[in-house]
Amino acid sequence: MIESRNYLRQQALPTVWCPGCGNGVVVKALLEAVAALGWEKDDVVVVGGIGCSGRTPFILDFNTMHTLHGRALAFATGVKMAKPNLKVIVAMGDGDSSAIGGNHFIHACRRNIDITAIVFNNGIYGQTGGQQAPTTPKGKRSSTSVHGALDTPFDISGLAMAAGASFVARTTSYDFKECGRYIKKGLEHTGFSLVEVMTACPTYFGRMNELREPRDMLLYLRDTSNPLSEEEERQLRDELQRVRTGIFVDERRPEYVETYQALCEELGGANRT
Repeated sequence: MIESRNYLRQQALPTVWCPGCGNGVVVKALLEAVAALGWEKDDVVVVGGIGCSGRTPFILDFNTMHTLHGRALAFATGVKMAKPNLKVIVAMGDGDSSAIGGNHFIHACRRNIDITAIVFNNGIYGQTGGQQAPTTPKGKRSSTSVHGALDTPFDISGLAMAAGASFVARTTSYDFKECGRYIKKGLEHTGFSLVEVMTACPTYFGRMNELREPRDMLLYLRDTSNPLSEEEERQLRDELQRVRTGIFVDERRPEYVETYQALCEELGGANRT
């Protein structure tokens, strides 16, 4: 068995990640999965984008690329097309994958290219000041939504399924063993694999939302996630084999402009008093 620590560039340590950041947990799970598969360093490519998770390739002793914001999947696609024998892994943040890189993401899913994408979803832009991300939960605060996010967040795993990804899994950095198991399954799968990991950012998300301690963030991940049972997993796999028909959504939801104007009026009234 290859020791997972042998895949680290020791000279690049320690990482730049804040104390309590869940990214280190995800990377450890990834390295243990690669070690369990017995892959050689030269057979693996890890591509990163911009953001906290984009720093992942810096510490890994594989073939690595640190690329442009939102374009990690485009570079990874080029690598896989040129060298199909390589094991290509992409480390992306939620903003990197579903905002500026959203178009690359849906087309990588649609193409079902043999890449494993690991999305570190901390619900915020952690590297650049804690701004609201496409995945910031509704009502949660960020540096650009100090009164709470109005937008409905992206469901990255749901988007991947709709776009045609052939392996989709979601877990949290709280569930370490499950995280490693899902990543290993994604690496073994032939086709486009998404492993979305809901992870902790105590520095920005936690501090802005009264979860200041790393432990508080881990418990938040535990308490806001709901793992599928084995029976539910089997049922979901069966449903995905069929083309479903009918009206899937027909409900009245708060309209964005109305919600925004109501917030402005509320804040204006508060300022006048």
